[in-house]
Amino acid sequence: MIGLKLVHLIERHSEELALGLTQQVWNSDRTCDFKKIPRDELHLAAVEVYRNLEEWLLQKKEDDIRKRFRTMGARRAAQGVRLRQLVWALLISRNPSWKCLASWRYSRC
Repeated sequence: MIGLKLVHLIERHSEELALGLTQQVWNSDRTCDFKKIPRDELHLAAVEVYRNLEEWLLQKKEDDIRKRFRTMGARRAAQGVRLRQLVWALLISRNPSWKCLASWRYSRC
């Protein structure tokens, strides 16, 4: 029950979280290849994940997730994003969520 409440909280704040993630990916030296991608495209990709988190966690099958990540990887490779930078971006995508969840305990993110 608490987990589902947290997921819904993240979904409600998907826009804020996506803005933070987009900014972090755009500004990091470890993800400089992402500057080849329009900022709006990065933002929309982040919003999609945060906004549909419950679906990803509860409804998607392993094969669905595998296909999604393969498609995303191929698209980013075609855009000139190196694999190590894509992996780093995926790793830092957790940061805005955890920071906001910690701050929501006392106030809004």
